[in-house]
Amino acid sequence: MFVIPDDLPIALTPFTFLLGSWSGSGVVSYPVEGAATTEIEFFQRVEFTPLSTGKLEYRSIVSDSQGALITQEQGYWMLAQISTADQPGPGLLPGSGKPMIETRDDLELLRNKNDGFEIEAIITNSDSVSELYFGQIKGARVDIATDAVLRSPNSKEYTAGQRMFGLVEGALLWAWDMAAIGSPLRSHASARLEKQVD
Repeated sequence: MFVIPDDLPIALTPFTFLLGSWSGSGVVSYPVEGAATTEIEFFQRVEFTPLSTGKLEYRSIVSDSQGALITQEQGYWMLAQISTADQPGPGLLPGSGKPMIETRDDLELLRNKNDGFEIEAIITNSDSVSELYFGQIKGARVDIATDAVLRSPNSKEYTAGQRMFGLVEGALLWAWDMAAIGSPLRSHASARLEKQVD
């Protein structure tokens, strides 16, 4: 069971099951070009923090079994909707401050034919890769796939990703498929995270 904070923007209501801090462990199993499949256990802490702008801030820290940092990610998740003059940006341009979704009826207008909501997420990791994801949130499940990948010419090859997050018996389970370093899109990592009480 999860509680909806009183001050949660209506636009973030579909994301309620993700809110808060989660930690747990998972497994990476992925072939590396010219070498055997890499298999390791990892530990992860994830935080989903609601912002007053109607966006969800995402942060992830992943370490190995010895506690050494593997990678960090951060980004923003939101309902997919066309920006208006009311929204801030680009750059530092202010908006009117009026939320695009003010009522539950406004939110319901965005529900898709699959009874979910279209979402987008921008995720940047400490390995000089940024991903733009599109997908949907339906009930307590998120399915997203990359629309674009931006990476430094100095980073390792990474061309596409698909991620799934779901709440199962109170635990947050996720799976990540990727196409990278010579391999086509395939299973890369998965984890089971438990909600942390602050």
